[in-house]
Amino acid sequence: MGLFDIFKSKKKDSEEKAKKQNQQEDHEKKEDNNSELKQKDEKLKSDEQSKNEQKSADKLTKSKTEENSEAHHDEKNRAAKVSEETEDKQAETKQTVPSEDKSQNEDQRTEENDNEPKPESNEKAYEHGLAKSRSSFGQKLNALFANFRSVDDNFFDDLEDTLVESDVGFETAIQLTDELKEEVKLKNAKKPKDVQNLIVQKMIDLYDAPSDKDNAIQLSKDGPTVILFVGVNGVGKTTTIGKMANNYKQQGKKVLMAAADTFRAGAIEQLDEWAKRDGVDIVKKEAGSDPASVVFEAVDKAKKENYDVLFVDTAGRLQNKVNLMNELAKINKVIKREIPAAPQEVLLVIDATTGQNALNQAKMFNEITDITGIVLTKLDGTAKGGIVIAIKNKLNIPVKFVGLGETVNDLRPFDSKNFIDGLFKGLIQNN
Repeated sequence: MGLFDIFKSKKKDSEEKAKKQNQQEDHEKKEDNNSELKQKDEKLKSDEQSKNEQKSADKLTKSKTEENSEAHHDEKNRAAKVSEETEDKQAETKQTVPSEDKSQNEDQRTEENDNEPKPESNEKAYEHGLAKSRSSFGQKLNALFANFRSVDDNFFDDLEDTLVESDVGFETAIQLTDELKEEVKLKNAKKPKDVQNLIVQKMIDLYDAPSDKDNAIQLSKDGPTVILFVGVNGVGKTTTIGKMANNYKQQGKKVLMAAADTFRAGAIEQLDEWAKRDGVDIVKKEAGSDPASVVFEAVDKAKKENYDVLFVDTAGRLQNKVNLMNELAKINKVIKREIPAAPQEVLLVIDATTGQNALNQAKMFNEITDITGIVLTKLDGTAKGGIVIAIKNKLNIPVKFVGLGETVNDLRPFDSKNFIDGLFKGLIQNN
């Protein structure tokens, strides 16, 4: 029955009701005692009939509306489902849960990884990351040759100052200058471009010289690899661990972190956030806890649960050299007691923007513990890329990773060829 038929029926019923009421009034005097009851009875019947009719009308209206808008409702339901899933992911991101649960941050990590820019090639990453150092060194060479007259003692004095300003180190600057004096005489170089090419070539040769040190991270063939991180506060040690953990996780490694920097305020929380972001596990205790006890629990967990790599964060109280030395010695003792061949790496994290101060830090930490490699952070934010040459020449400690930007993909394994190309690109003058 259509809406029109329903309303027509209702009108007919109303007319009949009115007729009955008129008849009732005619007989009101004769049925005086029963009129009130009859009126109530008629009213109840009328109300019940109206309700039934209204229900029928509503049912038909709803049926027709649903039939006409079925596609719209399906679309709306799909949109609601997507919205609900998005809200669930956001809620999971904000929720604090133990990082030992492997599935805890899957939605969060997927979302964050999608937001990360696609990594550049190593060549492009070095080129962009060393732009400031390359530009600065190029400007210094241009200034050096702006007043060039001849290759004499005054020129070599100016060259030595230029190299020191480029953070290659004082001793390295003297060595390079002395070697260049002989090279210039040998090749009879007199033109500015020939002399400049010799300078750049000598610096390349110095860094590219053969070494018994390996730039690659030494991974254990049997059991977990333990990598100990040292360095003063503020150099990016915790961030470096977070980025390296992500790197190894992407390679399919099972990664564990140990928050053994229980001294610096916020260090544990910062590393914990990286663990959640990377989707890796972490061993942590309250601030002020014994760092060695954190390391013991982490090493024990790494062994029992077959982790591939354990990253250990440590405090950076260089101003208290004795306490730091004792703390690192205790940590090393705990590690070696459980895994005699560990730690496979002791990486010193230093800030490239500090220039020669970074070299001094490397010297002091090398006196405290046996440094196997260096992670040089913030190279993209400085013109002091020459510090890499100074570290290699002075300390013979290999640089193993470099920070060429702020994203998680900008921490790159050190590549001497890409570094040299990135630092000296465009500085060789064509004949």
